[in-house]
Amino acid sequence: MTRRDRRRTGRRTFLGGLGAGALAAGIAGASPLLGALQRRLRPSSRAIASAATGGRAKRLVVFFTPNGTVHRHWRPRGGRHDFVLPDEGILGPLAAFRDVLNVLEVDFRGANNHEGGMAAMLTGNGAAAHESGGASIDQVVAHAIGTDTPFRSLELGVQTSAWGGNVQTRMSYAGPGAYVPPDDRPAEVHRRVFAGVGSGAAPAEVDALAARRGSVLDLVRAELGDLHRRAPASQRPKLDAHLGALRAAESTLMTPGAAGDCDAPAVMMADPMANDSFPLVGRAQTDLMVAALACGLTRVASLQWSHTVGPPVFSWLGISEGHHSLSHIDDGNPTGIANFVAAERWYAEQFAYLLERLDTLPDPEGEGSMLDHTLVVWAQELGDGRLHVCEDVPWILAGAAGGFLRTGQYLPLGGTSHTKLLVTIANAMGLETRTFGDPAYGTGPIEELVA
Repeated sequence: MTRRDRRRTGRRTFLGGLGAGALAAGIAGASPLLGALQRRLRPSSRAIASAATGGRAKRLVVFFTPNGTVHRHWRPRGGRHDFVLPDEGILGPLAAFRDVLNVLEVDFRGANNHEGGMAAMLTGNGAAAHESGGASIDQVVAHAIGTDTPFRSLELGVQTSAWGGNVQTRMSYAGPGAYVPPDDRPAEVHRRVFAGVGSGAAPAEVDALAARRGSVLDLVRAELGDLHRRAPASQRPKLDAHLGALRAAESTLMTPGAAGDCDAPAVMMADPMANDSFPLVGRAQTDLMVAALACGLTRVASLQWSHTVGPPVFSWLGISEGHHSLSHIDDGNPTGIANFVAAERWYAEQFAYLLERLDTLPDPEGEGSMLDHTLVVWAQELGDGRLHVCEDVPWILAGAAGGFLRTGQYLPLGGTSHTKLLVTIANAMGLETRTFGDPAYGTGPIEELVA
């Protein structure tokens, strides 16, 4: 059954504009917003060109799972265009989406083992002097396309922080060593992102909330005006664009009923750190992320399942050994291999659920589904987890990125630096750059991916 066969009728309509309550939460502190804006406008020789408007994805989603793979159970069968995803293989749950996938293997240069792979995965081992400034791809894209949304980016996690914040547990970076931590608590994500959206507040409460929003907007407008007077002439067009976005936000915020039918998913009340809550937390975070994207609250989001050396026990599958331990089982233990494959297939099912949710919803800004205009990246930090190497690392791109990418391809590109894949992702999002991360590892996109 193809993805279009599975589309349901009676799709709910989501606002394409800004969600009122979440925008108020996002700009409740005017000074942080202006600080971020000033950093954005600061002249820099490393600035990446602004996003293009046509033939690119509107949104970026990063989906991460840890600890590598067993290639013979992960790899498709067949060639570049005629590949199949075997039912019994790790990627079997993605068969319905085969035609919108790029199934890839790439090498991480200058990185090895769990920690090195995790640090390089989304950064390409970039440093402050490089064009990407040492930031991760999600954060660079968010700076380019997320300035007109309440949340420039959203980072959601599933049990990522039991070991604290360190190179093993973090994948998003604002710069060298500057972690952007995911939120592991669906209830907190719900409160922070969807505050006031579809809340059914009483009229007096609505009026009070509108007054607070108005005062925040007045303060932001005044500070923006002062910044406009002091900014160099070359930077004022960018500032004018932000002022325009503020005026649009004001219209959305102050119009009665502006939140429309943009309803937040129900809050999950289970203990988010309990091992057996892992599936519930992941499903709740997926639904919250999709809703935030559909409501126009953000254009860039990530969902990080656990972390490298991640210990979750897939007890809901009848497995009693931790995921990291399973990832090191050799071929002489067929039961252990089967359990690892079962756990990896379960992750593939979660990725398929994310794609199905995006494919089911109409794009709030135009024709087609949200999946048609969203680039979804399944990233991993290791190749064969048993060897602790960052070679032939499995990645998947889902979606044509608004027509920028060819799809329906299996590309085992061992020997190709994954920095070229990061450039491809940046280009698919409208960023005109030839490098990402350390340029010594390769420049330009992966040509086989570009339509």
